[in-house]
Amino acid sequence: MSDVCHVNEALEKTAANYVSLSPLSFIKRAATVYADRTALIYNDRRYSWQQTYSRCCRLASLLKHLGITRGDTVAVMLPNVPAMYEAHFGVPMVGAVLNAINIRLDPEAVAFILDHSRSRLLLVDPEYADVVEKALARLEGPVPKVINVSDPSQGVERFIGELEYEALLAEQTELDDWQLPADEWDAIALGYTSGTTGNPKGVVTHHRGAYLNATSNVLAWTLPSTVVYLWTLPMFHCNGWCFPWTLAAIGGTNVCLRRVDPEQILKLIRQHRVSHYCGAPIVHAMIADAADAAQASIEHKVAGLIAGAAPPASVFKRMETLGFELTHVYGLTETYGPASICVKQDGWDQLPLEERVRLNGRQGVTYPLQEGIAVLDSVTMEPVPADGQTVGEIMFRGNIVMKGYLRNEAATREAFTGGWFHSGDLAVVEPDGYIKIRDRLKDVIISGGENISSLEVEEIIQRHADVEYVAVVAMADAKWGEVPAAFVQLRSGSELSEGELIGFCKENISRFKVPKKVVFGPLPTSSTGKVQKFQLRKQLETGPVA
Repeated sequence: MSDVCHVNEALEKTAANYVSLSPLSFIKRAATVYADRTALIYNDRRYSWQQTYSRCCRLASLLKHLGITRGDTVAVMLPNVPAMYEAHFGVPMVGAVLNAINIRLDPEAVAFILDHSRSRLLLVDPEYADVVEKALARLEGPVPKVINVSDPSQGVERFIGELEYEALLAEQTELDDWQLPADEWDAIALGYTSGTTGNPKGVVTHHRGAYLNATSNVLAWTLPSTVVYLWTLPMFHCNGWCFPWTLAAIGGTNVCLRRVDPEQILKLIRQHRVSHYCGAPIVHAMIADAADAAQASIEHKVAGLIAGAAPPASVFKRMETLGFELTHVYGLTETYGPASICVKQDGWDQLPLEERVRLNGRQGVTYPLQEGIAVLDSVTMEPVPADGQTVGEIMFRGNIVMKGYLRNEAATREAFTGGWFHSGDLAVVEPDGYIKIRDRLKDVIISGGENISSLEVEEIIQRHADVEYVAVVAMADAKWGEVPAAFVQLRSGSELSEGELIGFCKENISRFKVPKKVVFGPLPTSSTGKVQKFQLRKQLETGPVA
């Protein structure tokens, strides 16, 4: 009788049949296959894919020279400029972890991130020198070495120290012996999200997930290699939804944009025949406003991904008229950006505008390479029926979910309870299987695509001597989607005004987190003394509650 051998036995992983998945593979291939094709455009600067790869390898060489090695954190506080793109490859080439910091944060938040991440090196655009210097002065741990990334197009610049990015890169030879990670589970990036607490949580992502979501973007949007992508989405936000790596995978062209300027966006779209871009609803609305003001449409098709709160029908209609096709996606920092997409079905384009807007404004179905998305009862972990009425929590499972929160085991365990990642967003499943968000399990305000912790804003307001109690909720805003509104109960005898309190907030918190409205009076509470925020939201919608 012959030996019975199971198919999985006696076969091993070898260098011939197994390689760690990493988006670093993409740029190495792009440098060969698309060597002379334009990879990056920024003002008058243009780099081919071969040149971009060379610059990334020289950045890796610089990092190695500075002693940066596997597992070290390299922070960057940069707008969407070439150096920001290069950091997405140069940093992981030496096994280090990229920590892209939100450029809108205040010194206190930046200091926390630098301390908590234990960043050893910090690349800084001179525009943020003031904020960074104040942050460095607050650090409790070691101060990272600072490298200034100059931008002559901005005129006079103020450096922190004397090190300058381009000068240092010019001194380096290419690091030609970099390796893919031995373990694709190795961290590639660290991104901080405010979540629902004052201090942000550090989301750790890995090479495998970055590779897969970068590829997932290609599949979800059926991207050709001729893509010309405009960077309206900040690269610090979920690593630009993994699009830095996506563009390398297909050999597309990146058009860098320092800040969101709708007139400049329209100019670049026409000049470079931009085909794709991403952004929060406010970005699309700003583009539509600018086009209306200029009384000029776009002469070629442009595709946009839109995330956040569903935009009003007017935005969809105006963008359609301009020649833009919008697709709604949904995700979190913990899911590398987009993790679901509202796939457009045959026949939807023939429906009336209102119905198209309703269908296209949903969070949709699973992203191509995300294993699973479900709406589950948070307690029983059972799926809710697809009736469009029963509310549950959106949860994700798969390779495109974070490793966990840095140095926060309790939050990681809570997030992964029951074998799913809990998003904190409440939704229903409609009869066609598409997901639609109804509310938020916790009170995060999404303003212009940025998360604002209501608890963080409350903590700042509570510091004012005249404030007895405060509650912050989201208020609908035509421009930003949502903005913070503060309900404040003052101490007896106080005559604090709305303007004075808003001025106090501006001195103590990032501007985009400052409440746009303050309502003074007693706060509605339950029998146990808990503030009833649903009453406050109702008051914003219908006027004072009796």
